[in-house]
Formats: sequence, C-alpha cells, structure tokens
Amino acid sequence: MKLIITFLLLSFCLQINAKEYNVLDFGAKGDGIQKDTQAVQSAIDAATKNGGGKVVIPAGKTVVIGTIFLKDFVTLYVENGAVLLGSPDIEDYSDKTHKNMYKNEPHMDRCLIFANEAKSIAIEGYGTIDGNGYPKNFTNKTGRPMLIRFMNSNDIHVRDITIINPAAWTSAFLYCNEITVDGIRIHSRVNHNGDGLDFDGCSNVRVANSSFNTSDDSICLQASQPNIPCKNIVVTNCTFESKWAGMRIGLLSRGNFESVTVSNCTFSNIDDSGLKIQMNEGGEMKNMVFSNLVMKNVPRPIFMTFAQQKACVDAPEEMYPMKSMHDFIFRGMVVDNTELDKNSAIFITGITGHYIENVLLEDIQMTIAGGGTLQDAQKANIKEYTLDVLDGWWPEFHLVGTLPSYGIYARHIKGLHIDNVHLKIKDSDKRPPIVFDDVVNGEISNVFTDGKPISEKQIVKKK
Repeated sequence: MKLIITFLLLSFCLQINAKEYNVLDFGAKGDGIQKDTQAVQSAIDAATKNGGGKVVIPAGKTVVIGTIFLKDFVTLYVENGAVLLGSPDIEDYSDKTHKNMYKNEPHMDRCLIFANEAKSIAIEGYGTIDGNGYPKNFTNKTGRPMLIRFMNSNDIHVRDITIINPAAWTSAFLYCNEITVDGIRIHSRVNHNGDGLDFDGCSNVRVANSSFNTSDDSICLQASQPNIPCKNIVVTNCTFESKWAGMRIGLLSRGNFESVTVSNCTFSNIDDSGLKIQMNEGGEMKNMVFSNLVMKNVPRPIFMTFAQQKACVDAPEEMYPMKSMHDFIFRGMVVDNTELDKNSAIFITGITGHYIENVLLEDIQMTIAGGGTLQDAQKANIKEYTLDVLDGWWPEFHLVGTLPSYGIYARHIKGLHIDNVHLKIKDSDKRPPIVFDDVVNGEISNVFTDGKPISEKQIVKKK
C-alpha cells in the first residue's frame, strides 16, 4: 500500500513539475552573453504543445533573446532576480511581427515579444524585462524595436513585472480583448518614443497599481481600424511621470472610443499634458470619467482637441470626416503648477462648426505660477487646429502658444458646466481666469480665485 501511495505522489509531483518549463533545461545559458532565443522559444513551444504552462526565466540569470513568439496558454515567468534581456543586434528581431500603426514610423515595426491570435497568455514575475534599447544599439536608421506587441489575442495578463529600456514603445496591444495589467513598473527613458502601454482597438482593459516613467505617453488609447472600437477601459491606482503625456486618448482615432474611467492616480513632472484627449480621424469619442487625480508640474492638466488629421499608417488619401466628441466628466482634481511658467492651464477646443459637447469640470483645485502679461490677456486670433495650421502633423499646444487665460480656456464647446473650481496664483497674472470662446450653453458656478468668488467681469465670453 505504501508503495502505491508513494507512486501516486511521485506521479502527482511529476505532473505539477511538467507544467513548468525552465529555459535552462532547453539549452539556455543565462550568462548575459550567449543568445538564448531558441532555447526560450523551444520552452514556449513545448509548453503550448502540452496544453500550457509556465516558461521560467530563473532567478540570478540574465537570458539574452531576440524576437520570441508567445503562444496559447503560456505564462512567461521572470523570477525575482532574473533578467530577460533584449539582444543589441537588430538582426535578431524578426520582421514577421506586424507593424507600427503610426504613419512615418516603420523603424518601430519589429519587436522583442510577439503574439498573434493567442489565447490566455501572460507575462508575470518580480524580475525584469530589459529592452537594451540604448541609442548605441538602435537608431531610426537601424530600426528601433518595440518591446511587446500582442494582436488579435484574448485573455492577457501582465503582472508584477518590471519593464525597462525599450528602444521604442514598451508595448502595443492591437485588437485584443480582456487585458489585465496589475502591479507593473515601466521605465522607458533611454531612447525616443518610449510609450508605456498602448491599447489600440482593445476592449475590457484593466490597468491598476502600476507606475510609469516614460519618454513619451505613459498610457495611450487608440483605434486604428474604423470597425474596431477602443472601449471599456479602467485605469486606477497608478502613478505617471513622462516627457510627454500621462494619458493620451486618441490621435490614432479611425475607430470609436467609449466607456473609459481613470481614477485615483497621480501625475508628476509631465512635460506636455496630464490628460491629452484628441479625436481627429473620423471616429466617435464618448462617455468618459476622470476622478480623484493629483497633478504636480503638469502644464496642461486637461488638453482636449477635436480636429482633422491623418495619423494612421493605413490612412486613405482623402481626409476623414469629423463625427463627434461628447460626454466627459472631470471631477476631484488637485493641480500644483507653482513651479512652472505661465503656459499652464486647462485647454479644451473644437474647431469652427465642430463642437466638443457635454463637458463637466467639478471639484477642481488648481494653483498656478502666474506671470501672464496684459499683452497675453489681449491676445486675439488664437490659432485653430485647422489643416493649414497642423501642416500634416498633430494638434500640439505649441501651435497655439500662450493662452489669454490663466485657468481655463474653452473654445467651440456645446454644454460646458464648471462648478466648485478654486484657482490660486503664486505671482501676479494680468489674464482673466476663464475665457469662453464660442461656448454654447456654458454654465459657471462656485468658482473662486485666491479664495474670493469670481465676478462676471472676470469671465471673458467671446462669440
């Protein structure tokens, strides 16, 4: 009887162990020198062939790889103290990993970790994935591979991992469904265009408890295909630091966006915008709530544009029609921009004949540096984001320049409700706190400047 029990226990243990595939058992050295791409791929192939399992990058090892292909029911597990290191040679990156969806950027077509039409895949562990993306290894001329690209895949989990040093974007999720990202850290500062998480045409996405320090937008929501929306997105309990935007929604916007919530996040030392929301490629954008956010040194806490431009690599020759952009709530924000200059304000603008509709700004406290002059206050003919002004590129703030208000500048809006907003100025500013330019059905209540209720003559309303 004891022999039978021993045999059964041994069989059970072997079955459990069979679900783990240590890359060292498939020929990897893990010495940080030998390229172990084939060993890692062999482990992945064995795992998926046997119904799935955990491919282990073991602690204390640095495993160097070129492009690997993640497959059904496989978890790539990087143990605490392990490093999965990208090869410094562009030749080790496959050209069979689809492409970057932005125009004029084919140098970012390749990637390190790729999956297509995969089911139930994961990247987990307390170790590090290092893209090794330094300019000495990768330039626009040689090509700059992204770190992760998953497309047409379902049930994706990325947990607890540290991801650093991509040569371009950290990740691109294309047309995927059911994505959970939890407890990760992304640091992407060694090269250009270092986006953090980019979700293009994805649904049912949850990002939580993660930190971002990026050389480009930390999180992007996109819709590069007209028939594949980006929807049902939740971002919560995250910290953002970026040389461009904390969160960018749109730009690649041929498809629709809807049902997005962002809550309980902090943004600090952002060079461009905290929330950058831009519709310009013919889709519809609607139903979004942003709440309980703290920002420090974020020059445009909210920057919204409704314009017309082509961003997608697959864009047709003709320009897109403009559809609609509506139903946004921004509630519960504290913004401290005392260390910045006068170009720090909330900026929301459509263009003539095309309004952003139904926007609520509530329970916002914003401190600004000041410094606006009387000349700034009298600035007229603020540039619109029309095709001639954009000149083939994106609707960026520098095309407009200093605004004639220090708090909120709203233009071409239908239905703007502002309530319980407190503005404080560090130094003198000659500009009015709020300017409405072609705002239809705009309402302002309980707005204070330096603790005093705002007066009607402090609000500029243009038609």
